[in-house]
Amino acid sequence: MAIDKRKVVYQIYPKSFKDTTGNGVGDLQGIIQQLPYLKELGIDMIWLNPFYPSPQRDNGYDISDYTAVNPDFGTMADFEEMIATGQELGIDFMLDMVLNHCSTDHEWFQKALAGDQYYQDFFILRDKPTDWVSKFGGNAWAPFGDTGKYYLHLFDVTQADLNWRNPAVRKELFKIVNFWKDKGVKGFRFDVINLIGKEEVLEDCPINDGKPAYTDRPITHDYLQMMNHATFGAEEGFMTVGEMSSTTIENCILYTAPDREELAMAFNFHHLKVDYKDGQKWSIMDFDFEELKSLFHTWGEGMSEGNGWNALFYNNHDQPRALNRFVDVKNFRNEGATMLAASIHLSRGTPYIYMGEEIGMIDPDYDSMDDYVDVESLNAYQIMLDEGKTPEEAFAIIQAKSRDNSRTPMQWDASKNAGFTTGTPWLKAGKSYPEINVETEKEGPIFTFYQELIRLRKEMPIIAEGDYTAAYTDSDSVYAFERHLGEQKLLVLNNFFAKEVELTIPAEYVDGQVLISNYADTRIANTITLKPYQTLAILKD
Repeated sequence: MAIDKRKVVYQIYPKSFKDTTGNGVGDLQGIIQQLPYLKELGIDMIWLNPFYPSPQRDNGYDISDYTAVNPDFGTMADFEEMIATGQELGIDFMLDMVLNHCSTDHEWFQKALAGDQYYQDFFILRDKPTDWVSKFGGNAWAPFGDTGKYYLHLFDVTQADLNWRNPAVRKELFKIVNFWKDKGVKGFRFDVINLIGKEEVLEDCPINDGKPAYTDRPITHDYLQMMNHATFGAEEGFMTVGEMSSTTIENCILYTAPDREELAMAFNFHHLKVDYKDGQKWSIMDFDFEELKSLFHTWGEGMSEGNGWNALFYNNHDQPRALNRFVDVKNFRNEGATMLAASIHLSRGTPYIYMGEEIGMIDPDYDSMDDYVDVESLNAYQIMLDEGKTPEEAFAIIQAKSRDNSRTPMQWDASKNAGFTTGTPWLKAGKSYPEINVETEKEGPIFTFYQELIRLRKEMPIIAEGDYTAAYTDSDSVYAFERHLGEQKLLVLNNFFAKEVELTIPAEYVDGQVLISNYADTRIANTITLKPYQTLAILKD
């Protein structure tokens, strides 16, 4: 089941994209309205975060009905119109499938609580809990009503883990996948899918909060093969991506090598922890370039050699804006944005663009904690105060690391609320929208550079299909790699800093051509000087 490696995916957080009703929440009609804009950008597929009915304890990742549309976002008729309009424009849709757990409001859990033994076996119930820690903090087990038993929740207490060992559970979940596939969906992103393979006997695991006991277990591969064969596997070019929590290259090769018949590609998050001080998210430090470079190289080469496939990204709905993390945005926003884009779009894997990235959106620069709504951020702020940080220190860390940084309304124009809504937005727009918005940026250097990168991937097999080899590994400021396909070679140089860097170019590339650069009048010579945040790709036929 081969996928088209020329394709580029655009992620939309529906709540924040475009509101057509004035209620302050983005909706499916807003997506339909802006499809021509995305067609102009050149993307092939849109990944939508969950829009299903949900109590919203975890921003829709706590699903209470898998085969309906949350009325906040519209109707099933709106969904069908969106799919049809997308198809007319050559844009397909990828839906978020949250199959590790469901909301405790879901009828399966409610029936189980009411004593239905058939549905009790849909969940992981034990008389005695293990020592595992929830990824949201605290015990990973909660009392199952007044039965004396406990149910497993690796995430929020309202997100009960599903028992994939039960064939009836798998049958129901595969029915859900097929329901949406039959609606014309052409891709799925599977949330924390490498956690579904729990052992029959669950044991204490004091290492790393218990993660080794349930992460990347061998049986997970069996389940993914079952799902592949029961749902999307026979459909040519169907695009699937697994979000892999705390995973390894070895497992991601198994998840994504085509002959394994599991998934098409995998997300990993190691490269977005290079600004975590002592491994802690709620901290402030400059990103570790050596660590970032090393991760890109080991994953790039490892997946290339093993015939696995990476999903490439810097931004998503759970991460602060990459520009604020990796670039001097005050002085080099355009250069930094285009360099970051080239460093993944010219690499081996499928690139993902998060909404607003293509216009260089930045963190919102909120004034106080009152502006934040993300429960993780509010909890972290309180914990930091309890640990002795001053309100100023704690707030600075929230400003840098909050998930709300990427969830602010899409900046369409300079009108009130960035043109996102005529009402009061569910989350305040970022301060930058009068200057940074689609209207002002569409002819600008960032948007047009993204268009060019997308075009090159479609037109040049070496970008879509070539292998990956690390280059300039001893440089303390340049992340560089080579792509090879047949006789062709491509050298990609990315200066990650605001200072110039002199490089000696390998002799074979000196008479090559500049494929793309984010600085004008770039010439190739034996020795070149990369300007601040310059990206340069040299093609040798």
